[in-house]
Amino acid sequence: MTEKKMLSIEDEDDDRDETILERIQGLSEMFPEKLRNATSCVFNLSFQYSKALFHIGRTAAWVLVSSATIVVLPALFETERAQAQEQQLQQQRQILLGPNAAVSGTQGGMLPGVMPGVGSAPQRV
Repeated sequence: MTEKKMLSIEDEDDDRDETILERIQGLSEMFPEKLRNATSCVFNLSFQYSKALFHIGRTAAWVLVSSATIVVLPALFETERAQAQEQQLQQQRQILLGPNAAVSGTQGGMLPGVMPGVGSAPQRV
């Protein structure tokens, strides 16, 4: 009798192994048809909504990035240009008035771009 049990166990091992899809299909048959259809419908709807949400998100990201580029880049370029111009003015002041003039800026009553006079008041002759 033990030989028969051994043979039946060996015969079962000789059977071809199931793939995962075959096993899932076999297990799904134990559920009612309505439940399988409802599950399939929910999965398909969620997949379609995910695709739609991804498409909307991708489009929204494109609109936001391109709009930000059009709006922000000119402002950045203008700020950079203004800073370069201010730096150039400081270099000119330093060349004309010495190293302390660039640091002091408009202190001491001097206006930017105006050469300082020799005296504080004009002299009459």
